[in-house]
Amino acid sequence: MVPPGRRMKPAVHKVLATALAGLGMMGVFPLAWGQSQPDGLSPPISLESASRRVATLEAPSEIWDRIRTGFAMPDLQTDQVRDREVWYSSRPDYLYRMTERSRKYLFHIVEELELRGMPTELALLPFVESAFNPQAVSSAKAAGMWQFMPATGRTFELKQNIFQDDRRDVLASTRAALDYLQRLYGMFGDWHLALAAYNWGEGNVGRAIARNQQKGLGTGYLDLPMPAETRLYVPKLQAIKNIVLQPQAFNSQLPAIGNHPYFASVPISRDIDVTLAAKLAQIPLDDFKALNPSANKPVILAAGKPYILLPWDNAEVFQNNLDGIAGARLASWTVWVVPQTMSVATASKRSGMGEQQLRELNGIPPRMLIGAGSSLLVPRGAKLDQDVGTKVADNGQLSLAPEIVLQRTLIKAGKKDTVASIASRYKITPANVAQWNNMSASAAFKPGQKVVVFLPASALKKAAPARKVVDAKHPKKSG
Repeated sequence: MVPPGRRMKPAVHKVLATALAGLGMMGVFPLAWGQSQPDGLSPPISLESASRRVATLEAPSEIWDRIRTGFAMPDLQTDQVRDREVWYSSRPDYLYRMTERSRKYLFHIVEELELRGMPTELALLPFVESAFNPQAVSSAKAAGMWQFMPATGRTFELKQNIFQDDRRDVLASTRAALDYLQRLYGMFGDWHLALAAYNWGEGNVGRAIARNQQKGLGTGYLDLPMPAETRLYVPKLQAIKNIVLQPQAFNSQLPAIGNHPYFASVPISRDIDVTLAAKLAQIPLDDFKALNPSANKPVILAAGKPYILLPWDNAEVFQNNLDGIAGARLASWTVWVVPQTMSVATASKRSGMGEQQLRELNGIPPRMLIGAGSSLLVPRGAKLDQDVGTKVADNGQLSLAPEIVLQRTLIKAGKKDTVASIASRYKITPANVAQWNNMSASAAFKPGQKVVVFLPASALKKAAPARKVVDAKHPKKSG
């Protein structure tokens, strides 16, 4: 196999890949193109190897045939594999649904695997990870078709902010997953161990190998003690591989998926509403979201994601329709960076939108304050009517703090009490104490004078015994 990470010059690779795909040979000779030659080309194909393809020079008509041709991992034959074969084949509706869902993504994944010289079994891995659902989220917070944990996603340069999550992006997550799998194969030199590490973590697999070495035991996938989920991980993939290889043997049916691109990447240079993009492409909104699942807001920010994916035949339709409305506003939304910590009510007034809409659009739960520096999606208007810049689009975050409910409280001033001493005692600002009592910040109180303060409920327990709560029914919210 071509060593992980080793690739030929992109220009040469593209030409050769295109030529091979046209001849239907990319899956047959995926490794030869990585071998070094003085002119950057592969060694000549022998007459013996070429003769096997003389009768079928056309590319496979279905992606399944192309995947089968590129199988290169050693087969695993265990009771667990047979158990998973029965499990999948006894659920034909489930099997058909997830294979049908894969039609949007399989061609791209297979292309990427062949360009890297990797086994095409790996194109089936999202069946195990997410049933090919790019919106899948696990209980451990792994997300996307390839189920990246947040930290691992960041390691492989997958953006995660309030505007997009590239763990769900079709192109970015596939690139990251194959990068990661190549790195793991380079570490362990075995695809089954690489897959175990993808599921369990490279550190855990490495330590399991070390422990077995110390005991003089085997260090293969079947030799290592590992969690039940990981122990079943490769058998799941092997079972799906076996069904794809011979669906009729398992009384299973795979949907016909053509061996051609499903989508095209279309560059965008301006922010655009998700609904408008789908309308210009003349495709259902759900189809648009299935190809662009990383966008988690109603607008796509071009500075953060300068492309959208569209069905192949709709890419030109989109561009023509977009050219037809040149100069028109494409986005109804922009981003406002909150200058200081404030309540949702205050942010609502400043942004010109209702509180409930502001909460729902930006994911703000009840009884929370919006922290300074937070990036809020708000309607475009006279004051905010510009596309979002790269810094905000790539790093937008929402910081929240618990909203503190203050109760109006009367306390009796002691001897020598001043605005400053009251403020210090209750950990509030002298300016607030002065404002609440209509006096200057340098003023002093008379002994026994009633002083108005607003305190959180937790502080009331610590207030002086002489305090009197006057209006607990009408609390005041901070911020």
